[in-house]
Amino acid sequence: MNFPKLNLANYLLRHLQVMLFSLGQLWRQPLSSMMTIIVIGIALALPAGLYVLLDNVKQVSDQWDDATQISLFLQQDVSPERATKLTSQLKQWPQITNTHYQSSNQSLEEFRQLSGLGTLLDSLPSNPLPAIIIIQPNENDLRPDAIGSLLARVEALPEVEQAQLDMEWLLRLRSINKTVERGISILGLLLSLSVLLIIGNTIRLAILSRQSEIRVIKLVGATNAFVRRPFLYTGFWYGILGGLMAWLTLTLSLSLINSPVNELAKLYSSQFTLHWLSALLLVLLPATGLVLGVLGAWISVGRHLSSIEPS
Repeated sequence: MNFPKLNLANYLLRHLQVMLFSLGQLWRQPLSSMMTIIVIGIALALPAGLYVLLDNVKQVSDQWDDATQISLFLQQDVSPERATKLTSQLKQWPQITNTHYQSSNQSLEEFRQLSGLGTLLDSLPSNPLPAIIIIQPNENDLRPDAIGSLLARVEALPEVEQAQLDMEWLLRLRSINKTVERGISILGLLLSLSVLLIIGNTIRLAILSRQSEIRVIKLVGATNAFVRRPFLYTGFWYGILGGLMAWLTLTLSLSLINSPVNELAKLYSSQFTLHWLSALLLVLLPATGLVLGVLGAWISVGRHLSSIEPS
Protein backbone atom coordinates (compact mmCIF):
# COMPACT_ATOMS: atom_id res chain seq x y z
CA MET A 1 0.00 0.00 0.00
CA ASN A 2 2.91 2.37 0.64
CA PHE A 3 4.61 1.71 -2.73
CA PRO A 4 2.26 3.89 -4.81
CA LYS A 5 2.59 6.69 -2.24
CA LEU A 6 6.37 6.56 -2.56
CA ASN A 7 6.06 6.66 -6.35
CA LEU A 8 3.70 9.65 -6.15
CA ALA A 9 6.00 11.46 -3.75
CA ASN A 10 8.96 10.77 -6.00
CA TYR A 11 6.97 11.93 -9.05
CA LEU A 12 6.04 15.21 -7.37
CA LEU A 13 9.61 15.69 -6.17
CA ARG A 14 10.94 15.30 -9.71
CA HIS A 15 8.45 17.85 -10.97
CA LEU A 16 9.44 20.28 -8.24
CA GLN A 17 13.11 19.83 -9.12
CA VAL A 18 12.44 20.47 -12.82
CA MET A 19 10.28 23.49 -11.95
CA LEU A 20 13.06 25.06 -9.86
CA PHE A 21 15.64 24.09 -12.48
CA SER A 22 13.62 25.91 -15.19
CA LEU A 23 13.32 28.98 -12.97
CA GLY A 24 17.08 28.87 -12.44
CA GLN A 25 17.61 28.77 -16.20
CA LEU A 26 15.66 32.00 -16.53
CA TRP A 27 17.57 33.53 -13.63
CA ARG A 28 20.91 32.74 -15.31
CA GLN A 29 19.79 34.68 -18.41
CA PRO A 30 18.22 37.75 -16.78
CA LEU A 31 18.34 40.15 -19.73
CA SER A 32 16.76 37.93 -22.37
CA SER A 33 14.30 36.46 -19.85
CA MET A 34 13.20 39.89 -18.65
CA MET A 35 12.73 41.15 -22.21
CA THR A 36 10.49 38.19 -23.01
CA ILE A 37 8.51 38.63 -19.78
CA ILE A 38 8.01 42.36 -20.47
CA VAL A 39 6.77 41.70 -24.01
CA ILE A 40 4.33 39.08 -22.72
CA GLY A 41 3.21 41.46 -19.95
CA ILE A 42 2.49 44.28 -22.39
CA ALA A 43 0.60 41.93 -24.71
CA LEU A 44 -1.62 40.78 -21.82
CA ALA A 45 -1.99 44.23 -20.23
CA LEU A 46 -3.30 45.99 -23.34
CA PRO A 47 -6.64 44.13 -23.73
CA ALA A 48 -7.02 43.93 -19.94
CA GLY A 49 -6.59 47.70 -19.65
CA LEU A 50 -9.12 48.33 -22.41
CA TYR A 51 -11.54 45.99 -20.66
CA VAL A 52 -11.14 47.90 -17.37
CA LEU A 53 -11.80 51.23 -19.10
CA LEU A 54 -14.83 49.81 -20.91
CA ASP A 55 -16.17 48.41 -17.63
CA ASN A 56 -15.90 51.88 -16.07
CA VAL A 57 -17.71 53.46 -19.03
CA LYS A 58 -20.50 50.88 -18.62
CA GLN A 59 -20.85 51.72 -14.94
CA VAL A 60 -21.15 55.42 -15.77
CA SER A 61 -23.79 54.78 -18.44
CA ASP A 62 -25.72 52.50 -16.07
CA GLN A 63 -25.90 55.35 -13.56
CA TRP A 64 -27.64 57.46 -16.21
CA ASP A 65 -30.43 54.99 -16.90
CA ASP A 66 -32.90 57.05 -14.88
CA ALA A 67 -32.13 60.08 -17.06
CA THR A 68 -33.37 58.35 -20.21
CA GLN A 69 -36.74 59.90 -21.01
CA ILE A 70 -39.01 60.83 -23.90
CA SER A 71 -40.57 64.29 -24.13
CA LEU A 72 -43.93 64.54 -25.91
CA PHE A 73 -44.67 68.04 -27.23
CA LEU A 74 -48.47 68.27 -27.48
CA GLN A 75 -50.54 70.06 -30.09
CA GLN A 76 -51.50 73.63 -29.18
CA ASP A 77 -55.21 72.82 -29.30
CA VAL A 78 -54.99 69.94 -26.77
CA SER A 79 -56.88 70.93 -23.62
CA PRO A 80 -55.33 70.42 -20.16
CA GLU A 81 -58.05 67.90 -19.34
CA ARG A 82 -57.28 65.83 -22.42
CA ALA A 83 -53.53 66.10 -21.72
CA THR A 84 -54.02 64.91 -18.13
CA LYS A 85 -56.12 61.98 -19.32
CA LEU A 86 -53.50 61.05 -21.93
CA THR A 87 -50.81 61.17 -19.22
CA SER A 88 -52.77 58.68 -17.12
CA GLN A 89 -53.34 56.41 -20.13
CA LEU A 90 -49.66 56.37 -21.05
CA LYS A 91 -48.71 55.42 -17.51
CA GLN A 92 -50.67 52.18 -17.95
CA TRP A 93 -48.47 51.06 -20.85
CA PRO A 94 -46.11 48.20 -19.82
CA GLN A 95 -43.18 49.89 -21.59
CA ILE A 96 -43.55 53.02 -19.44
CA THR A 97 -42.60 53.31 -15.78
CA ASN A 98 -43.71 56.86 -15.02
CA THR A 99 -45.19 59.94 -16.69
CA HIS A 100 -45.24 63.63 -15.80
CA TYR A 101 -47.45 66.33 -17.30
CA GLN A 102 -46.13 69.89 -17.62
CA SER A 103 -48.55 72.54 -18.83
CA SER A 104 -47.60 75.26 -21.31
CA ASN A 105 -47.61 77.86 -18.52
CA GLN A 106 -45.23 75.72 -16.45
CA SER A 107 -42.99 75.34 -19.50
CA LEU A 108 -42.95 79.09 -20.00
CA GLU A 109 -42.12 79.73 -16.34
CA GLU A 110 -39.32 77.17 -16.44
CA PHE A 111 -37.89 78.79 -19.57
CA ARG A 112 -38.18 82.22 -17.92
CA GLN A 113 -36.08 81.08 -14.95
CA LEU A 114 -33.44 79.33 -17.05
CA SER A 115 -33.06 81.99 -19.75
CA GLY A 116 -33.39 85.22 -17.76
CA LEU A 117 -35.50 86.72 -20.56
CA GLY A 118 -38.42 87.64 -18.35
CA THR A 119 -39.05 91.09 -19.82
CA LEU A 120 -38.87 89.86 -23.38
CA LEU A 121 -41.24 86.96 -22.68
CA ASP A 122 -43.78 89.32 -21.11
CA SER A 123 -43.95 91.24 -24.39
CA LEU A 124 -45.07 88.18 -26.36
CA PRO A 125 -48.75 88.22 -27.42
CA SER A 126 -49.24 84.56 -26.44
CA ASN A 127 -47.42 81.64 -24.93
CA PRO A 128 -45.46 79.92 -27.75
CA LEU A 129 -44.43 76.91 -25.68
CA PRO A 130 -46.51 73.72 -25.83
CA ALA A 131 -47.56 71.45 -23.00
CA ILE A 132 -45.24 68.50 -22.44
CA ILE A 133 -45.65 64.94 -21.22
CA ILE A 134 -42.38 63.45 -19.96
CA ILE A 135 -42.20 59.65 -20.19
CA GLN A 136 -39.83 57.42 -18.23
CA PRO A 137 -39.36 54.13 -20.16
CA ASN A 138 -39.22 50.82 -18.35
CA GLU A 139 -35.64 50.00 -17.36
CA ASN A 140 -36.07 46.53 -18.89
CA ASP A 141 -36.88 48.06 -22.30
CA LEU A 142 -33.90 50.36 -22.78
CA ARG A 143 -32.59 48.49 -25.81
CA PRO A 144 -32.28 50.66 -28.92
CA ASP A 145 -34.93 48.65 -30.79
CA ALA A 146 -37.40 48.81 -27.88
CA ILE A 147 -36.86 52.53 -27.36
CA GLY A 148 -37.23 53.17 -31.09
CA SER A 149 -40.48 51.24 -31.19
CA LEU A 150 -41.87 53.14 -28.19
CA LEU A 151 -40.79 56.48 -29.67
CA ALA A 152 -42.55 55.75 -32.97
CA ARG A 153 -45.70 54.60 -31.16
CA VAL A 154 -46.09 57.70 -28.98
CA GLU A 155 -45.19 60.04 -31.84
CA ALA A 156 -48.10 58.59 -33.84
CA LEU A 157 -50.62 59.71 -31.20
CA PRO A 158 -52.96 62.42 -32.56
CA GLU A 159 -52.37 64.70 -29.57
CA VAL A 160 -48.58 64.66 -30.05
CA GLU A 161 -46.87 67.11 -32.36
CA GLN A 162 -43.34 65.86 -31.76
CA ALA A 163 -41.65 63.17 -29.65
CA GLN A 164 -38.04 63.62 -28.65
CA LEU A 165 -35.72 61.11 -26.99
CA ASP A 166 -33.77 63.23 -24.54
CA MET A 167 -31.03 60.63 -23.94
CA GLU A 168 -30.63 59.26 -27.44
CA TRP A 169 -26.89 59.83 -27.16
CA LEU A 170 -26.79 57.37 -24.25
CA LEU A 171 -28.27 54.65 -26.43
CA ARG A 172 -25.66 55.43 -29.06
CA LEU A 173 -23.00 55.18 -26.38
CA ARG A 174 -24.24 51.72 -25.45
CA SER A 175 -24.09 50.64 -29.08
CA ILE A 176 -20.56 51.97 -29.26
CA ASN A 177 -19.73 50.05 -26.07
CA LYS A 178 -20.91 46.80 -27.63
CA THR A 179 -18.82 47.45 -30.72
CA VAL A 180 -15.77 48.30 -28.61
CA GLU A 181 -16.35 45.20 -26.48
CA ARG A 182 -16.33 43.03 -29.61
CA GLY A 183 -13.17 44.78 -30.78
CA ILE A 184 -11.46 44.20 -27.42
CA SER A 185 -12.34 40.49 -27.63
CA ILE A 186 -10.80 40.25 -31.09
CA LEU A 187 -7.74 42.19 -29.95
CA GLY A 188 -7.40 39.90 -26.92
CA LEU A 189 -7.46 36.82 -29.15
CA LEU A 190 -4.85 38.30 -31.49
CA LEU A 191 -2.56 39.28 -28.61
CA SER A 192 -3.05 35.86 -27.01
CA LEU A 193 -1.90 34.36 -30.30
CA SER A 194 1.12 36.65 -30.23
CA VAL A 195 1.95 35.41 -26.70
CA LEU A 196 1.77 31.83 -27.99
CA LEU A 197 4.14 32.73 -30.82
CA ILE A 198 6.56 34.56 -28.51
CA ILE A 199 6.76 31.69 -26.04
CA GLY A 200 6.85 29.12 -28.83
CA ASN A 201 9.77 30.86 -30.52
CA THR A 202 11.60 31.23 -27.21
CA ILE A 203 11.20 27.52 -26.49
CA ARG A 204 12.27 26.68 -30.04
CA LEU A 205 15.54 28.58 -29.55
CA ALA A 206 16.06 26.81 -26.22
CA ILE A 207 15.55 23.41 -27.89
CA LEU A 208 17.96 24.25 -30.70
CA SER A 209 20.62 25.39 -28.24
CA ARG A 210 20.33 22.07 -26.35
CA GLN A 211 20.16 19.67 -29.30
CA SER A 212 23.33 17.82 -28.33
CA GLU A 213 22.16 17.44 -24.74
CA ILE A 214 18.75 16.17 -25.87
CA ARG A 215 20.36 13.57 -28.18
CA VAL A 216 22.56 12.29 -25.33
CA ILE A 217 19.59 12.07 -22.94
CA LYS A 218 17.54 10.19 -25.52
CA LEU A 219 20.49 7.91 -26.23
CA VAL A 220 20.48 6.70 -22.62
CA GLY A 221 16.77 5.98 -22.75
CA ALA A 222 14.97 9.21 -21.81
CA THR A 223 11.40 9.44 -23.08
CA ASN A 224 9.93 12.41 -24.93
CA ALA A 225 7.83 13.21 -21.85
CA PHE A 226 10.97 13.45 -19.73
CA VAL A 227 12.70 15.69 -22.26
CA ARG A 228 9.60 17.82 -22.72
CA ARG A 229 9.09 18.52 -19.01
CA PRO A 230 11.69 21.29 -18.43
CA PHE A 231 10.54 23.17 -21.54
CA LEU A 232 6.94 23.06 -20.37
CA TYR A 233 7.97 24.50 -17.03
CA THR A 234 9.93 27.18 -18.84
CA GLY A 235 6.72 28.14 -20.64
CA PHE A 236 4.95 27.97 -17.28
CA TRP A 237 7.33 30.49 -15.74
CA TYR A 238 7.28 32.80 -18.74
CA GLY A 239 3.48 32.80 -18.73
CA ILE A 240 2.91 33.36 -15.02
CA LEU A 241 5.68 35.97 -14.71
CA GLY A 242 4.37 37.69 -17.84
CA GLY A 243 0.89 37.75 -16.26
CA LEU A 244 2.28 39.33 -13.09
CA MET A 245 4.16 41.86 -15.21
CA ALA A 246 0.88 42.65 -17.02
CA TRP A 247 -0.83 43.21 -13.67
CA LEU A 248 1.95 45.51 -12.46
CA THR A 249 1.91 47.44 -15.76
CA LEU A 250 -1.85 47.84 -15.65
CA THR A 251 -1.88 48.86 -11.98
CA LEU A 252 0.81 51.49 -12.58
CA SER A 253 -0.99 52.84 -15.66
CA LEU A 254 -4.33 53.11 -13.86
CA SER A 255 -2.71 54.79 -10.86
CA LEU A 256 -1.29 57.45 -13.19
CA ILE A 257 -4.70 58.29 -14.69
CA ASN A 258 -6.67 57.93 -11.45
CA SER A 259 -5.95 61.45 -10.23
CA PRO A 260 -7.00 63.21 -13.50
CA VAL A 261 -10.18 61.10 -13.59
CA ASN A 262 -11.06 62.14 -10.03
CA GLU A 263 -10.46 65.80 -10.88
CA LEU A 264 -12.70 65.49 -13.95
CA ALA A 265 -15.44 63.86 -11.85
CA LYS A 266 -15.27 66.73 -9.33
CA LEU A 267 -15.74 69.30 -12.11
CA TYR A 268 -19.03 67.59 -12.98
CA SER A 269 -20.01 67.17 -9.30
CA SER A 270 -19.88 63.40 -9.71
CA GLN A 271 -18.98 60.75 -7.15
CA PHE A 272 -17.48 58.52 -9.82
CA THR A 273 -14.27 56.69 -8.94
CA LEU A 274 -12.19 54.54 -11.24
CA HIS A 275 -12.71 50.81 -10.66
CA TRP A 276 -9.39 49.04 -11.05
CA LEU A 277 -10.54 45.40 -10.78
CA SER A 278 -7.05 44.77 -9.41
CA ALA A 279 -7.99 41.74 -7.28
CA LEU A 280 -9.77 40.03 -10.18
CA LEU A 281 -6.98 40.78 -12.65
CA LEU A 282 -4.34 39.61 -10.16
CA VAL A 283 -5.88 36.15 -10.58
CA LEU A 284 -6.93 36.25 -14.22
CA LEU A 285 -3.78 37.69 -15.81
CA PRO A 286 -1.26 35.22 -14.31
CA ALA A 287 -3.72 32.37 -14.92
CA THR A 288 -4.14 33.41 -18.56
CA GLY A 289 -0.39 33.77 -18.95
CA LEU A 290 0.14 30.35 -17.38
CA VAL A 291 -2.26 28.66 -19.81
CA LEU A 292 -0.79 30.45 -22.83
CA GLY A 293 2.76 29.73 -21.68
CA VAL A 294 2.26 26.00 -21.21
CA LEU A 295 0.24 25.72 -24.43
CA GLY A 296 2.84 27.63 -26.45
CA ALA A 297 5.64 25.51 -25.02
CA TRP A 298 3.73 22.28 -25.68
CA ILE A 299 3.12 23.20 -29.32
CA SER A 300 6.72 24.25 -29.88
CA VAL A 301 8.20 21.18 -28.18
CA GLY A 302 5.85 18.89 -30.10
CA ARG A 303 6.98 20.35 -33.40
CA HIS A 304 10.74 20.24 -32.83
CA LEU A 305 11.40 17.44 -30.36
CA SER A 306 10.48 14.61 -32.73
CA SER A 307 13.09 15.83 -35.23
CA ILE A 308 15.91 15.45 -32.68
CA GLU A 309 16.89 11.80 -32.50
CA PRO A 310 20.19 10.20 -31.47
CA SER A 311 22.24 9.08 -34.47
